[in-house]
Amino acid sequence: MQKDKAAQFHSLHAGDAPLVFYNIWDAGSANAVAEAGASAIATGSWSVAAAQGYADGESLPLEFALMIFDRIIRSTDLPVTVDFEGGYAAAADDVAANAARLIQTGAVGLNFEDQRVGGEGLYGIEDQCTRIAAIRAMADTLGVPLFINARTDLFLQAEEGADHARLHEEAKARAAAYAAAGASGFFAPALKDTALIKDLCTASPIPVNIMMMDGVPPIEELAALGVKRVSFGPGPFIQAMEMLTEKAGPLYS
Repeated sequence: MQKDKAAQFHSLHAGDAPLVFYNIWDAGSANAVAEAGASAIATGSWSVAAAQGYADGESLPLEFALMIFDRIIRSTDLPVTVDFEGGYAAAADDVAANAARLIQTGAVGLNFEDQRVGGEGLYGIEDQCTRIAAIRAMADTLGVPLFINARTDLFLQAEEGADHARLHEEAKARAAAYAAAGASGFFAPALKDTALIKDLCTASPIPVNIMMMDGVPPIEELAALGVKRVSFGPGPFIQAMEMLTEKAGPLYS
């Protein structure tokens, strides 16, 4: 069953229109998005953590996170991919062991980022490839064709107004290297320039994921640029909490 869902999930990245994720944070939000017509479900780490009163960046304890992911996956028949941040570890073997625990919840995909969670900067390409390869080897051992969405924080960590074109060649190099190490997709949050997005989609050997945020082209334009996956990150959680405050406000004024 999990293997079939994983294969189905891979196929969702092959259409003309991008696979769209309105990211969720618990079983209730997963069911709401499923009822809206989603073909798959994706968590967002910021949202999952905030919903439990934690900050993003692996502050939510792994044991607690796995319980949440398990409950989400049990609540829906749709394939579920999990934002697993940096894998809750630095060493490749430890990352792989944690990924195995995630796979055992029934997840068919994960986001795996190259920033040093709790530290500074990014892992070097070779180090991050070793980490990705360890996850892939573990997934293969378990017999699950896990979709590893390899995220680069190159653009997200760049200073406001930074020249993204200057970072672009490294992003393409990371996409190629991560694919060779076993990644299934390449995620470049905060990349907004249409020409750079198109060039990345052309150069990347694996499907490209772009996050919707201020300044990013609309989904229809992203599709024309070659983007195969679109996600909304913490936006849905933020909007839901703002609406809750707005509705509750008049009751207390």
